[in-house]
Order: sequence, then C-alpha cells, then structure tokens
Amino acid sequence: MGSLREEALEVRPQARPQKTIPALDGIRGCAILFVLIFHINRTTGDNLWDWHAYPLASSIATAGGTGVTLFFVLSGFLLFLPYAKALLTRARWPLARTFYLRRALRILPAYYVSLFLLIALSAPSYLQPDHRIDLFLFLTLFMDSAHSTFRALNGPYWTLAVEWQFYLVLPWLTLGMSLLLRCVPIAHRLRAVMVSLGGIIVGGLIIRFVGSYFWGHPTATFLLPRVAINVVLFFVYGQSGKYIEDFAVGMLCSLLYVYVQLGPQSWPFEHRLRRLSPWLGGAGLGILLFSSIWHFQSDPKTPAWPFLNVIMPYFNWLSEMLLAVGYGMCIFAILFGPVALRRPFNWQPLRRLGLISFSLYIWHVPLIVFFQIHVQQPFFSHFNHYLVYLLYWILVCVGIIPFCILFYLLIERPGIQLGDRWRRSIEARQRAREQAQSFY
Repeated sequence: MGSLREEALEVRPQARPQKTIPALDGIRGCAILFVLIFHINRTTGDNLWDWHAYPLASSIATAGGTGVTLFFVLSGFLLFLPYAKALLTRARWPLARTFYLRRALRILPAYYVSLFLLIALSAPSYLQPDHRIDLFLFLTLFMDSAHSTFRALNGPYWTLAVEWQFYLVLPWLTLGMSLLLRCVPIAHRLRAVMVSLGGIIVGGLIIRFVGSYFWGHPTATFLLPRVAINVVLFFVYGQSGKYIEDFAVGMLCSLLYVYVQLGPQSWPFEHRLRRLSPWLGGAGLGILLFSSIWHFQSDPKTPAWPFLNVIMPYFNWLSEMLLAVGYGMCIFAILFGPVALRRPFNWQPLRRLGLISFSLYIWHVPLIVFFQIHVQQPFFSHFNHYLVYLLYWILVCVGIIPFCILFYLLIERPGIQLGDRWRRSIEARQRAREQAQSFY
C-alpha cells in the first residue's frame, strides 16, 4: 500500500508542481515516430517483406499512420484539462481569448512559414490567379474540406486543418456543456460530464456516418438541396471527417485524470484505476492490434483475413473510434500503471522528440520527397531495398531531426514564449479586476 501511495503522489500536481505531464511528452514522441515509420515504409514501397506471406507483420508495420489518431487523442486530453477542472470544481473558467491566442501562436507561425516556403520552392503555381481558391483554403486552414487541396502540397497538412478547427470549436463546446450542467450538483458532475462527452462521441460517429454516406452518394439529398448539403459537409465533415470522436475520447481520459487529482474523495476510484491499469493496457494493445489488422484488410490489394469481411462495411464508420479507444486505454495504463511503465516515456530523448514533433510532422514528408527525387533515385536506385530503407533512417537522424530542431528554436519557440507571456499578462489583469470587484 505504501508503494501505491508513492505512485499516486507522483501523478498528483500537489506533489509534482510541473505544468506538464512528462509521460505524455514521451507518448507524443512515439506518435511522431509512428508517422515517420509509416511514411518511410510507403516511400520505400512497403517491401521489407512479402505482404501476403506475412500479413500480421505487415499489418503492424503499416499501422504507423494511426499515429495521427494518437495526436488527436493527446490534443483532446491536454486541451480539455483546464475545462475539466472548471466543470468538476467550479474553478475559474479558462479565458477564451487566452486559449485562442496561445493556440494561434503555437501553430500558425510554423505553419505559415512552412506553407510559403513550400509554395515558393516546390509549387509556385499556387500563387497564380487560377489557384487563388486553393491558396485561400490553405491560408484559412480548410484544406481538408476540398478535394483539390486534400493531402495536396504537403500530405500531413490536412490533419493540421482538423486540429485547428477543433481549437476553434473547443471553447464553445465546453461552454455549452457548462450551461447544460450548471444545475447539476458538484457531487454528480463527474457522471454528468461523462454523459456529455459520450454524447459528443455519439455525435461524432453520426457525423462520420452521414458524411460518408453523402460523399458516397453524390446526388443524394435529405431535407436540403444537394448544394446546401455540400456546404454543410464542407464545414462539418470535409473529405474524411473532422475526427471529433477521437478528440472526445481524449477529453474523456482528461476528465478522469483531473478527477483523480481532486483529493481524498477520488482515492478509491484512483486505487481501482491503478489495479486495473495492466488490464487496461493489455486490452488497449489488443484493440490496437485488431485495428491494425482491420486497416490492413481495408486495402483491396491485401485480402488476408476473410473472417473480417463481415465487418468491413463498418470500417469507415467505426475504425477511427476503435483506434482512439485503444490509444486512450494505453494512455491510462501508462499514467496510472507502475513507475517502471512510465519510465520509458519519461526518457529525455523521447520527450525531446515529442517537443519538436510539430516541426517534424510538417517537414518530414517534404524533406523525404526531396531526398527521394534528388538523391536516392539518381544515385542509390540500384541499392538493395533494405539498404534504401536504412538510408532513409540515416536521413532522419542526421538531416531531418537537426533541421526540425533548428526550425523549432527559430520559429516555434518564440511564438510559444510570446503566448505564455501574454497569457500571464491577461490572467494577471483578470485577477486584478476580480480583486477590485470583491473589494467594492
């Protein structure tokens, strides 16, 4: 029991005053590694072995693209933390202008610098009048909503659009939750907020189902003319969904994490979580393994497990949700499991990789493509495919990571620091106003 209390104190902010959760930095590092593995595999032809001879290994090797889902879950978790505390305790409500300011300074400088560099160096046609609509979509971060810009210019950009739109919606979404729950006693808030988040997950699944149906039936209508339906789809679905169910799973994990920090009344719940953490981790890994097999089966060129054919019609609707649940369970197992389980994710090199993950995410594909066209194909096309694969990982270690560290230091970090300074200034003025009002 003594070791259990020590592990509990490690997680609680009262005993650990840092403003970050170290293990989550390491998990973010894992997410960017998954994405790197996926794109290097694709660039080299996914030919490390015969896909048909080794379907299970191939399923795992090609599952790195689900690192995007892990990023979405982590975003929901981290950004919902202050809102979860306010909903559970009636603490000060986070200021929307502070939230928007920090998010803008965190994302937009690095995004716009990379956007204009890529346009200038590789796609100047976007500056021509016939591409002004496409350029406008990139500038407003709606490039995920139009076929002409979806995965264009730089493949990973579409996920930045999804992230940005979640940022825009989150303060209003949580404000709506607070209005719905204002009459709910504090003692019942946890259950009420969980129900609300469950409703958001269901809503996300409904949007995905309806959006997928209408994009699959270009002439279908319901209550509205098709032109109006297309406008609605542009904002609420895009080309592949807005992944609200992924973010909501992260928000649910965040809610439970915050509840555990509230004091003695949550200790029995925390004790159960810690006892269940190995089972949660095992179940989460099992779900992720099944999801990897399901994703592999979704490719018509790789029919490896006929027993999955019965559920393939539900793939586009439920596969993302399943991945998010699997990752959410693994995050819980890491946060509430033994210290030894968190230790790999607290490893400083992995955490530092997580620190520059945004720069890595937006730059790794253009740099890999540049290397492929100008170096690998002209000079190393005769190499054994294993050596080519190794060559790309050498590129990551000696080229891409150093470049992204420099980009982080010069572009990302100044925006982050400016956002933190403005946040402290805004919050100080807010506290001064509250003190003046209480005085009078």
